[in-house]
Amino acid sequence: MIAYNAYNQYKENSIFTASPEELTLMLYNGLVKFIMRGMDSIEKRDIPDANTNIIKAQNIISELMNTLDMKYGLSSSLYSIYDYMLRRLIDANIAKDKEILEEILGFAKILRDTWEQAMKISRQQNRRPTVTNV
Repeated sequence: MIAYNAYNQYKENSIFTASPEELTLMLYNGLVKFIMRGMDSIEKRDIPDANTNIIKAQNIISELMNTLDMKYGLSSSLYSIYDYMLRRLIDANIAKDKEILEEILGFAKILRDTWEQAMKISRQQNRRPTVTNV
């Protein structure tokens, strides 16, 4: 019980201290995790658990949609992708269709990996010393 409480405290602290970029990565990781759990639950024919995990994935997509800053052109493209993913998650949940989840899992992994790569590039660029002409 003590280890469980310590782990929950660690998770909570990591969320409160994370940058916006790290929080987005956490959302993507959670999305992948819940889609995979939903697929596993469908395979095991655990319908209530599949529903719970797919709804968690839907909630993450909704959060990603709600936090987009629409003054950037990329945001409208991402919104369209998220909207498609959300509609397909709803379809998967209604039908308990593992193939639909596999499709959405592919998108989720691409988005996550792209975001992670963008974070690495950004960190590298921020570490480079600036050269000034004197």
